[in-house]
Formats: sequence, C-alpha cells, structure tokens
Amino acid sequence: MEREIDLSQISDGKLYTSGDLVKTGCNDCMGCSDCCRGMGNSIILDPYDIYQLKQGTQADFAMLMADKIELNVVDGVIQPNLKMKEGKDACTFLNEKGRCSIHNFRPGFCRMFPMGRIYEGDDFQYFLQVHECKFPNKTKIKLKKWLGIPNILQYETYIKDWHKLLKQVQSIIRQTENEEITKSLNMYLLNQFYAKSYEVDNEESHYNTVEMAGFYRQFYNRLEESKEILNAYK
Repeated sequence: MEREIDLSQISDGKLYTSGDLVKTGCNDCMGCSDCCRGMGNSIILDPYDIYQLKQGTQADFAMLMADKIELNVVDGVIQPNLKMKEGKDACTFLNEKGRCSIHNFRPGFCRMFPMGRIYEGDDFQYFLQVHECKFPNKTKIKLKKWLGIPNILQYETYIKDWHKLLKQVQSIIRQTENEEITKSLNMYLLNQFYAKSYEVDNEESHYNTVEMAGFYRQFYNRLEESKEILNAYK
C-alpha cells in the first residue's frame, strides 16, 4: 500500500533488518488483542499469506472468500484482505478468548506488527511503529524471531519481487484510460497469483523447508509466465 509517511512522527527514527534487535517483545500479548480489532480492510494479503491460510484452515481461495477474506482495490490493483467478523469490529480469525485461531499461519502484516516496511526502489527495510502497540515495558527480540518465518531471506526476496510486480501492474493501470484493460489485468493477477491453488508439499508442518521451497518454486514459475502477459500491456 502506497502512503506518504513521516518516520519521525510514527517511529523511533531507526531502520531495521531482520537480523536486528527490536523492542517488540510483549510476553505473548498477555491476553491483549487490540491489534486484532479495528483494522478495517488494512490487512492486505499476498500470495504467500493465502498459501499459509490454506494450510491453517484447509480452505482454498474460493472457500476463504465465503466469509474470511474479501477483495478491495489497493492503489488501483484488486487484492484480498482479511475480513472483519459480521457485526463486530474484530478479525474473523479472533476466537472467543481473544486469541488468534490461526496464529501459526497468520499473515505477514500480522507477524510484523508493530513493525512496518518502507521501500526504496526494489528493496525495503523495517521500521518500528512506536504508537501502535500499547503493551508497556517491551523487551528486545531479534526481528527474524519475532516474524517467525522460516527461510527469512528467501521470504524477503519474494516480498521484494511481489512488490516489484505490483508496482509494474500499478504503472500500467495508471497509464491507461481503458477500463477493459484495467479489468482484464486485475483479473489476470487475481487468478494467476491468488485463486489458482498452490499445492502444499507437506501438510504436517509449516516449518518444513521442503514445503516452503515448494511455494516459492510455484510462485516464481507463475511470475515467469506473467512476464509475457504484462509486456503485452506496455
């Protein structure tokens, strides 16, 4: 999501890598679930998030669309986001005890909180949003441990390549006034990278490195396929 921000107003003024220590430790939230409420449609999902949700819920994209996720236009591109519970201003995956029912499979935005990403060109760094989490006396923890994502460097490379693809699609959409082109390009992106199911190599453990490699292999095959399609819109 593109937005103009003043880091001096919302952060501690530092930029981090996944190997750095950050002050985010909150003792497993101690029963707090504030960050799972009032998010609106801000928890945007990337293809890896959908892959994770499929494992955590045993539901494919179409089934998730029934009541767990929804589609919105983000900077000109149709993307899915987590849906709020009907009649409640809380995440659909927040259980009655105020805990995340898919914690091991939660989306990247949820894993980062209260961290954010700031992009420069095709690269990014993390920043700490100091006003977002109200938990007092936080402790320092290595960011890659906080994120809890196996093969973190491979994941971060994927995030950069996904971001680059979105920027390319956004650029094409901004340069055209043809609504049919905008619609067809959005539908292609949605079907190619979200609706088309990613096969899970090993459903026993989402920490299995072979399984993780399986997602990236499938993603990059699709990314390669998309190049010819996107070039046709230039």
